[in-house]
Amino acid sequence: MKATVTPRVKICCISSKEEAALAIECGASALGLVSHMPSGPGVITDQQIAEIAATVPPPIATFLLTSRQSISEIISQQQFCRTNCIQICDHLTGGTHRELKDALPGISIIQVVHVVGPESVEEACTAARYADAILLDSGNQKLAVKELGGTGKTHDWKFSKMIRERIDVPLFLAGGLTPENVAQAIQEVGPFGLDLCSSVRSSGKLDETKLRRFFAAVQGVTAPAC
Repeated sequence: MKATVTPRVKICCISSKEEAALAIECGASALGLVSHMPSGPGVITDQQIAEIAATVPPPIATFLLTSRQSISEIISQQQFCRTNCIQICDHLTGGTHRELKDALPGISIIQVVHVVGPESVEEACTAARYADAILLDSGNQKLAVKELGGTGKTHDWKFSKMIRERIDVPLFLAGGLTPENVAQAIQEVGPFGLDLCSSVRSSGKLDETKLRRFFAAVQGVTAPAC
């Protein structure tokens, strides 16, 4: 997919209606709502996710972040939470992306790929055949306690660029994005969207000053031509 000149921004780890409203006011195109995870920040209950998602206006995408691997469980969870996107943070083991899409028409399926090396390129290309978008993060599914996101660490963006160039669906870039490095990330990778959590928070709470600083850093950055 071609590089995006001005990427959209997804603010993750939204924990309340007030945080959702603040993120939207500052310019977010999407909100991440984190359900149960083996590790990482921002986890809230499915009930809270449903309540927050119900307040978000239709132009804004609401992402249900799930660590579940069975499509039957993911379907039930989405039908309860009522988000318009599902972010699958681990590998599917019980069913396929196609089955999930057939069961949830109109719901966008975003597959996370944790970039650990060149093998992640093929993993992303395979997932992109069936998912509506790919999100590249810096977790590690092979640890004793899985890291499925929220690490605050960057990964090797040369692999991210390779993936973006080879897939035909939108690419979100996550992992350690800050006002200081976001221009470089956009120029090197050219993602459709940026995804961040910890760098716009203070003591775990969404920080308006940090949010506005990040959005200001994104404005005017020119992505690569292709």
